[in-house]
Amino acid sequence: MAVAETQLYAKVANKHRSKSTAALLESLLAKGFPAHIAQKALAATGQKTVEDATKWLHSHCNDPSLEDPIPQEYALYLCPTGRLHSYLQEFWKESKRQCGKNRAHEVFPHITLCDFFTCEDQKVELLYDTLKRVGDSFSPTFPPSISLSLHSSSSYLGFFIGDSHANILREFSLAFSSEASTLTDCHVKPCLKQLHLTLAHKFYPHHQKTLEQLAKCINPGETCQWVAALYSRDMRFVHYQTLRALFQYKPQNIDELMINAGDFVYVDPTQQSDVSEGWVIGTSHRTGCRGFLPENYTERANESDTWVKHREYNFAAASRSFTQTENELNGEVHNASVLRSLTKPPQSAALRRGVLVMRHGERVDQVFGKSWLQQCLTSDGKYYRADLNFPPTLPKRKDSTKHFENDPPLSCCGVFQSRLIGEALLDQEVTVSYVYSSPALRCVQTAQHILQGLKLDHRVKIRVEPGLFEWTKWEASRTIPNFMTVTELSEASYKIDTSYRGNFPLSSLVPSESYEEYVSRSSAVVKQIITACPSKGVILIVGHGSSLASLTRPLIGLPARDSSDFAQVVRKIPSLGMCYCEELKEENKWKMVNPPVKTLTHGANAAFNWRNGIVED
Repeated sequence: MAVAETQLYAKVANKHRSKSTAALLESLLAKGFPAHIAQKALAATGQKTVEDATKWLHSHCNDPSLEDPIPQEYALYLCPTGRLHSYLQEFWKESKRQCGKNRAHEVFPHITLCDFFTCEDQKVELLYDTLKRVGDSFSPTFPPSISLSLHSSSSYLGFFIGDSHANILREFSLAFSSEASTLTDCHVKPCLKQLHLTLAHKFYPHHQKTLEQLAKCINPGETCQWVAALYSRDMRFVHYQTLRALFQYKPQNIDELMINAGDFVYVDPTQQSDVSEGWVIGTSHRTGCRGFLPENYTERANESDTWVKHREYNFAAASRSFTQTENELNGEVHNASVLRSLTKPPQSAALRRGVLVMRHGERVDQVFGKSWLQQCLTSDGKYYRADLNFPPTLPKRKDSTKHFENDPPLSCCGVFQSRLIGEALLDQEVTVSYVYSSPALRCVQTAQHILQGLKLDHRVKIRVEPGLFEWTKWEASRTIPNFMTVTELSEASYKIDTSYRGNFPLSSLVPSESYEEYVSRSSAVVKQIITACPSKGVILIVGHGSSLASLTRPLIGLPARDSSDFAQVVRKIPSLGMCYCEELKEENKWKMVNPPVKTLTHGANAAFNWRNGIVED
């Protein structure tokens, strides 16, 4: 069903889209790659192009670890560009020539802002958004030049950052780590110690004087544009040596490794003792395959040669940009494509928690009446589409199709409405961290299509909460509907959090509950949701017309309405009507504010028979 809905939406909303991570993923899924493997390929290639990810997937078709859920490690570095970078590169080259390779040569010149941390593949785009957002907020106060002073000891040589500038960089790294940790549920640790740019490390003591003389040729005041860059590496090979293949080698035996010139190979020094002389056993960075290869076909490479740059934020005073790059820093500002222009989010979205309560989209029986299903069933009980506003198909469920009468799906216009709201939230840079839905199919579908509009459907899963179902007294059947199970929803391609256990089990819902019981249930469930979602960002709750008042009034400290007034209010709430509450943490309370997106208004479109009035009188 999800595929048919997507195709329908693509026809209705045919507009230009940038190649976001979601678009890249969709392209890979269309090629037949499983979602988790496609996400792994995108993360491994910096989420740049479909071509890069596809090439990676084809190269890793025999990778025994392809299915392993091992995330990449990420680090945030501040890197120099321009003339200062050119001087540093010259120092790297000359120091290696005169004194041999030391530990600093393993990585390009940089200042560490956040050391390596792991992040799930489906959440990496949140790191990009965080870098852009935090970069924008610090860009006006970022120093045009950074104070660097040379420091030397028997095993270290480098530039220390001046205190005033170091404080700004620490605040930047702290802001990035805090927001990234919150949005991605990973532990991002900012570098708060002495900030430095290493020139040489772990060298022989008798080389210290030579290295110092070379370092004094670097003018730390040279023109420089600083770039905050997000890199990733394969966490499995952190303590391995990296070799570069000089020549192609074609295996002669089944346990040997195929390599091409330029390939990188990871070698564990602790596993080489039993290997025949002149041979090493390693893992290919290009293919993920493991085997023996001749050592004299390789040379030592740098640790960072296999790292992938994902995104960078340019703090250049004249031209600040957030770019997607494919090459390493080379002494000049990259002419990389600038990502989608983002405006600075409002303070509430960036710093505070919010709760967005929303009614579901247009339901099919809202248009075609309670007997809608009878209009769509053939004599042998098969579903067919009697009108273009009926869904193309119905999701599979193990019990009878007739249960859809009391648990109706969205109409096709409801699908479009929901996706439109998601896109509007994306345009306003609303950060949705959690999504809760009533167990009603129309609510789950609404949540799914909002997430697709937000391009979060592969990163944020829907928590189905039975306690969010509407006032059961209003159920026409006087019984609790037979909802699709979480498993059935998941099998129908809805992005469900199958590990979530609701605060109110379905068995606790009673038919024709009193108004007091409904108000009490709603108040309890919204408070439990708030407690379970401590992270900053927006909690999206997709429910029913009755949800808007019953969930928000207890949150902002207002008593429940009289039951008769309540009914009058609910009748006026349209499809996708919404309320937004914002947390005032310093005052330990919530307040109602304007929703982050505008209202959705459209007119009715009645059924039309061409015979009436056109051919017949």
